[in-house]
Amino acid sequence: MTKPTLSSSVTQKVGNYRWTICALLFFATTINYLDRQVLSLLQPMLAEEFGWTDSDYGTIVGVFSIVYAASMLFAGRFIDWLGTKKGYAWSIIVWSIGAILHAFATFIPGRIFGFTLGRTVLAIGEAGNFPAAIKATAEYFPKKERAFATGIFNSGANVGAILAPIVVPWIAYHMGWQWAFIIIGAVGFVWLIAWLIMYEIPSKNKNLSAAEYMYIHSDDIANEQPIEQESEDDGQKFSFIQCLKYRQTWSFAFGKFMTDGVWWFFLFWTPAYLKAQYGMEGIDIQWPIALLYTITVIGSVGGGAFPTYFINKGMEPYAGRMKAMFIIALFPLVIIGAQYLGQYSYWWAMLLIGIGGSAHQAWSANIFTTVSDMFPKKATATIVGIGGMAGGIGSFLINKGSGMLFDYSETTWGSKEPGYTIVFCICAVAYLIAWSVMKSLVPKMTPLKM
Repeated sequence: MTKPTLSSSVTQKVGNYRWTICALLFFATTINYLDRQVLSLLQPMLAEEFGWTDSDYGTIVGVFSIVYAASMLFAGRFIDWLGTKKGYAWSIIVWSIGAILHAFATFIPGRIFGFTLGRTVLAIGEAGNFPAAIKATAEYFPKKERAFATGIFNSGANVGAILAPIVVPWIAYHMGWQWAFIIIGAVGFVWLIAWLIMYEIPSKNKNLSAAEYMYIHSDDIANEQPIEQESEDDGQKFSFIQCLKYRQTWSFAFGKFMTDGVWWFFLFWTPAYLKAQYGMEGIDIQWPIALLYTITVIGSVGGGAFPTYFINKGMEPYAGRMKAMFIIALFPLVIIGAQYLGQYSYWWAMLLIGIGGSAHQAWSANIFTTVSDMFPKKATATIVGIGGMAGGIGSFLINKGSGMLFDYSETTWGSKEPGYTIVFCICAVAYLIAWSVMKSLVPKMTPLKM
């Protein structure tokens, strides 16, 4: 497909096919989080059936985190090498199979081994979601729209987290917990059909108008640079060592290390928290969790647009983004009050945790966008993979550590409440620590050429 020059397309109306691609990314991320959350919602049921301790459950979700971390490092490089279309397709095939494998965990000897195996396959596949989605966003959106587009598709995580507590317990209690894994896991194959039909790189996509193609590349045109071409098989290579020599890579990686675990802690431990603190389980947890993740949608969508307020006032994009991220980093501090106000009602705890989760999604939309702002498209997925690996390591530490802490808290202090208080305080300050280090590493953004 040959795309015309700017002069031949300026009079044409810019189309909106790029938002169709954004919708595909949104639904993929929704499915990603549906599959990821099934186990946490069934944890009270499975813990009772199989006699799991909190440490056992912490091991299962901790293994997911560490495998996810290791896989992210290679998933980003895999996506850059294979291309967005094929790479994303293989990613969802693998994670859907992994989700379904949980249903057959009891056929494998060992109290937790079968679930750990299913979690491992799920982690390997899910590691490709964000590198592929961020790469697709860089391919289909100019820089000024990327944070907003990222916020929209990233809100799929919230929608998945809202739908899961409504759908999963119902399936489990009416059809059996195995069917919850099978049915939710199979949804990924429906998305796969739509992806293979509708996605192609912009230069080859016949559904993309010439005017929209030039709009997507308006950054290159404005800077009087050649349009950065995309190719599914351009064979461009660069080493991890080359990526790691940049402070921008370390800034992104540290930000992910400090904050990803907060989101995963909420995702994996909130059902267990409601049971431990309030005796709630099964369908009782549907609406509190739905409230929590409904609040997070605000941060996901609004957070992506927030930096434009400062940019429109004349601030340089990176300065505007970092100022927005500092303000966002203040909101998780309210989590410190979750335990105190939670003694009056679990709705207060869910509200404050929801505000913290909303701040995380706003933070996430912006930290992802710094990658596509600073690095060329051919490196985007690899850098996201490196950061995702760091985030996975942080998530492993907080998930496994939390399980051990809760068991210790119950044994030593007679209750898990002190343990949850400690973890909530860690979650509250994580973003300010991350922002301070990121700002010191990259005080001023400079796009890189690799």
